[in-house]
Amino acid sequence: MEMSQAGPIERHPDLVEMRARYEEASESPQGQTLEGATLLAGVYLAISPWVIQFSATSFDVAMGNLVIGLTVAVLALGFASAYSRTHTVSWVVPLLGAWTIIAPFVIVGAGVGLGMMLSNVIVGGVIVLLGLGMSSLMLMRRG
Repeated sequence: MEMSQAGPIERHPDLVEMRARYEEASESPQGQTLEGATLLAGVYLAISPWVIQFSATSFDVAMGNLVIGLTVAVLALGFASAYSRTHTVSWVVPLLGAWTIIAPFVIVGAGVGLGMMLSNVIVGGVIVLLGLGMSSLMLMRRG
């Protein structure tokens, strides 16, 4: 058997049909809106420490927001470019959003500034909702 050819599982009719359905769902207006909004939310989260001007005591939260925001943005780009291959990790996005909500309280504790708290809670909530939308994208297309 040649290694350059796709294995028999790659040519299985069910797998081919499933990938086609995922691509169709991803290319729908709802899918494109969710992907774009998720990308924007991730970019905002990454730059939010400098937009909101977190205090020097919240450096750990700022770096966390940068890393989590970039991760969400990269996942959104993956969903936009190859949803059929990346849909299995769409459940990670709501978890990252939930972490964004609780991070200022867990990492900083009592030193949470109002701007930092509001920014994280709002963008975290948006990321949770967008992630749930991405995770349920295939369910919306069935029927």
